[in-house]
Amino acid sequence: MTPIRYGIVAVLVLTLAITAFVYPSLPDQIPSHWNAAGEVDGYLPAFWGAAIVPLIMFSLTALFFFLPRIDPLRENYRRFNSYYEGFILVFAAFLGVIQVQILLWGIGIRISPNLVIPPLLGALFIYLGFLLDHAEPNWFVGIRTPWTMSSNTVWKKTHALAGRLFKIAGIVSIMGVFFGTYALWISLVTVLVVAGYTVAYSYLEFQKERRRTG
Repeated sequence: MTPIRYGIVAVLVLTLAITAFVYPSLPDQIPSHWNAAGEVDGYLPAFWGAAIVPLIMFSLTALFFFLPRIDPLRENYRRFNSYYEGFILVFAAFLGVIQVQILLWGIGIRISPNLVIPPLLGALFIYLGFLLDHAEPNWFVGIRTPWTMSSNTVWKKTHALAGRLFKIAGIVSIMGVFFGTYALWISLVTVLVVAGYTVAYSYLEFQKERRRTG
């Protein structure tokens, strides 16, 4: 097993261990949702409030490992597998920190999600930028448009651009901690703009290629 896979297992086990340790101290209802101002606006029974993030974490981790097995272009994963599994590790750690924040709120230690979520999203976007830099054509990871999937050249150009833009989006998201109630919106709008721009870019590059070769 690779060091990255050991890291993924460690994050999963540590999240479960922390949850099991804190669970007896939780009240009957714990916060499960916050609004843009960082105020609690939803609660769940302690069991489900403590269990939902680990369930999502384990389910998505299993799904991420399963997807390359059913991808018709599965051989291409070998060329960027370390970055792909690195993303699984970063994503698991992302959910692990969210779980810790939920548990802390449950026991009365209230750290605003507007201070926690923007840096977490920023780190996730930055790593996603590195993954996109190295992703080879496949059906599950990357900017998968009809135009990138139809041309290796368009794929490479689009992902080189997307890699840079997602890293910038990550930095912008981290800066969201200074904007209070607008923090989450800044992260979401930035990444949506980046995603939309890269899709449009892939179309334009494909049209340029068609004109050159047509």
